[in-house]
Amino acid sequence: MASIKDLDVGEKFSSKLEEIRNKLLVQAMGEVMNEATVDFCQAHKHYMKSVLDTCSKKCREDESMFETIQAYTEELKRQNSSVRERSAEQPEIVGEIEDKENQKALLIQKIEKLKQDQIRNRELIHSQNKANKDRLKNLNKIKDIFQEQLCLEIRKIQGEKLQFIFRNINHKNPQGPYTFVLRISEDGVYQIVSCDPPLVQMDHLERRLQETNNFSAFLANVRREFVALHNATKTG
Repeated sequence: MASIKDLDVGEKFSSKLEEIRNKLLVQAMGEVMNEATVDFCQAHKHYMKSVLDTCSKKCREDESMFETIQAYTEELKRQNSSVRERSAEQPEIVGEIEDKENQKALLIQKIEKLKQDQIRNRELIHSQNKANKDRLKNLNKIKDIFQEQLCLEIRKIQGEKLQFIFRNINHKNPQGPYTFVLRISEDGVYQIVSCDPPLVQMDHLERRLQETNNFSAFLANVRREFVALHNATKTG
């Protein structure tokens, strides 16, 4: 009982209890800290692994991008080189294009001229054909007249050639033929192809026909020359 009354015993007891409590608290806190540290380390390990994975992936992507950039750079250099080469060739190419354009313009002009010439030639041929047809019509018209009055026969031979046959010149042989062959050229000109028997004045008569275009007078003059030739032969 005497020990209980001692005031120091109570304080010592309380101090001891406080010390025990603090140790237990420190011990408990140590365990909690250890668990927290382990969790933190584990979480940090996972985080670092994730960061490393992300960095590795990023590095691979960067490497791929750098390779792509390098490829684009090389391609750009190649294109720039090609452009420079083409730029150097450009004056020559432009000159060739201009020459071809000039040649094209000249060809177009020539084609247009040929077209115009063709049109004029067609018109001329048409006009000449019409004139030739008119001449043939006139020949047909005077055929009947001269057939009776001059004993003339007209035959169409060898295409556009006409044979003129005079008879009743030699009274001893009324059917004896005196002939000449005439053609009309592409230019619409009368031309004597042959004459049987030959007449000295035929070239002169042909020129007069071409100058006057008087075919009736030409036929009359030819018959007159045949008669004169016959009379001269008879007299001789």
